[in-house]
Amino acid sequence: MTEPFGTRLRARLDKYGPLCVGLDPSPALLHAWGLDDSPAGLERFSRTVADAVGDVAAVVKPQPAFFERWGSRGFAVLESVLADLRQAGPLVVLDAGRGDTGATMAAYAEAYLDHGSPLAADAVTLSPYFGFGALEGAITSAVANDAGVFVLTRAGGPEAFREPLAARVLAGVEAANAGRTPFGPVGVVLGGVPGSGLLDRLNGPVLVPGVGGPRGLSPADLARLFPSVRHAVVPAVSGAVLADPARVRELTLRHRDECARHLSGP
Repeated sequence: MTEPFGTRLRARLDKYGPLCVGLDPSPALLHAWGLDDSPAGLERFSRTVADAVGDVAAVVKPQPAFFERWGSRGFAVLESVLADLRQAGPLVVLDAGRGDTGATMAAYAEAYLDHGSPLAADAVTLSPYFGFGALEGAITSAVANDAGVFVLTRAGGPEAFREPLAARVLAGVEAANAGRTPFGPVGVVLGGVPGSGLLDRLNGPVLVPGVGGPRGLSPADLARLFPSVRHAVVPAVSGAVLADPARVRELTLRHRDECARHLSGP
C-alpha cells in the first residue's frame, strides 16, 4: 500500500461503482448453500464469494465473528481468505467492531491494520463506546499503514443522533479528516439516517449496511436520504447477493450497477 486509504477507496469506487459485499458465512447461509457448518464449509463458502466478487466489487467486508467461532481453524480460514482478497484487488474492511482503550486498542490496531499481520485489512470497524478519544491510537496506526477505520456511529432509530456519544463521534471524525482529500482515513457506519447536514463536513466515507435486504434501504432510498454526500456513500449488501451460490456474481453486478445509477452525481 503506497497511497492513503481514502485515495485508494475513491479510486476503487470510481472504477467499480459504490458497493461493498459483506462476507457473512453464517450457519444459515452455509446450510442454504448445502454446505456443512464446519471449517471446511466456511472455507468453501468464503472462497466461492471471494472468487465471484473479487474483481467486480469495490469493497468486501468479512465478518470475523463467523470465523472466530471455530477457534484456530476458523482464524486459519480467515487468514487464507484475506490473502485471496488482497490478491484479487478489492479493498477489505474487516467488520470486527473492536473497541477498548490503551494497550488493548493498540493491539487491535496492530492485528488488523499493520502490514505485517496475517489479519491485516485495508480498514477495520471500531466501536467508540469508550469515547472517540480512545480510538486515537488506532487512527494513528491506520494513517501510518495507509489504512482506514470505520466508526460505528448509529445503529438506527430517530433518537440516535441526539445522543451525546454520536455527536462526539461525528465531531471527532470531522476533525480527523480535516484537510485530507479525497477522503480522510476515518469513515462512519450508519445503520440509520442522520438529520440534514450532519454529514456534509465529515470528508469521509459513509458505510451503510443492510442495503438490498427485505428490511434494508434500496439504492433509490440512499440517493434520497443522503443527497449531499451521495459520492461518499458505500452501500453494503450481504444476504441480497449471497442467497444463491450460483448467482453471487450476477446479483453483485446487478446491485452494483443499480447503486451506481442512483448515487452518481455530485
